[in-house]
Amino acid sequence: MKIVIAPDKFKNSLTGLEFCDIVEKGILEESPNTKILKLPLADGGDGTIDVVKYYLKGSTIHLKVNNPFFKTIDASYIYSEKTHTAFIEMAEASGVKLLQPAQFDCKNATTLGTGEMIIDALKKGAKTIIIGIGGSATNDCGIGMATALGYHFLDKNHKIVQPIGANLSAIKAIDTSKVHPLLSNVRFKIACDVTNPLYGKNGAAYVYGAQKGATEEDIIMLDKGLQDFSKVLNNVFTIDVQSVKGAGAAGGMGIASKVFLNGTLEPGIQMIKDISNFDAQIEGADWIITGEGKLDTQTMSGKTIKGVLASAIAKKIKVAAFCGATDLNDKHLEEFGILYTDTVINYAKDLDDSMQNSKKYLHLLAKNFALKHL
Repeated sequence: MKIVIAPDKFKNSLTGLEFCDIVEKGILEESPNTKILKLPLADGGDGTIDVVKYYLKGSTIHLKVNNPFFKTIDASYIYSEKTHTAFIEMAEASGVKLLQPAQFDCKNATTLGTGEMIIDALKKGAKTIIIGIGGSATNDCGIGMATALGYHFLDKNHKIVQPIGANLSAIKAIDTSKVHPLLSNVRFKIACDVTNPLYGKNGAAYVYGAQKGATEEDIIMLDKGLQDFSKVLNNVFTIDVQSVKGAGAAGGMGIASKVFLNGTLEPGIQMIKDISNFDAQIEGADWIITGEGKLDTQTMSGKTIKGVLASAIAKKIKVAAFCGATDLNDKHLEEFGILYTDTVINYAKDLDDSMQNSKKYLHLLAKNFALKHL
């Protein structure tokens, strides 16, 4: 019997790696001859960096970079010498997690620090750079990142523009003559789970601006900036910016990754599956046990479990889901392809108990599954 354990985290409760170890222990207590393979997953959000480090066997690189408001901070990324692969989380340098809510002000924020991490990885010898672009505090269309890489953004007087969202409309030209020479030797893969266009009512400013501190007036100004700057991008890179799915991700970092890095935008879960060689590793499994904090209709919109199910169904492998809680009934679960489900909340006294003692209850879920199915 071969069991693959392939969960996401339980947010604020368990990491994916902890889930794997707990479930493995519970199963082996009841079925000691079971072959177990641990393949923790993530969808590009919080916790992805730990999962990537698990597969890349990389080192954590620490460096000083600019935060969203040009203040020096400590940041880190993962680098594997063996594979010459770097994994950079944009949020490490340019994320809301670095700020207090009262500080959110995306019109004056920059992605410069993200570019500085990319430069450091280039100097280390990276040949592949994977960037997670979730959790940004910015709406600068990636001009901060690009500035760090040697792109110069010029106003009507050919003066260099400070790379913040409020200045996008001022940009009239892009000088590409001083772009870092190593940039063309690297493959960039961008974890992007949204499909928003760059501007308009479904674009970066209107959909995400308010949660990053933009007022109604700011949003109108930022959206106009994205529209104006898109004309410059269309001319310089011969691209129809507004037709690119995900262009508006992370305040325009979606399109910035494409034009300034020549990157490819991919769903986060697909990227992690590729890094882990997931489809090949699950070959011959009898069950895949997956899980996340809450199983609901959102689960099927690109999250980890959807990615697991896609692979499992293709290979006719049964799927069990261990979750904190679920809003889905048996009919929905069956339609999705989940044959067995159990939740922590089934055993806990209340939500607080389930969060505080999730390890104990997950261990019990694993033992009960093993007694029934192994």
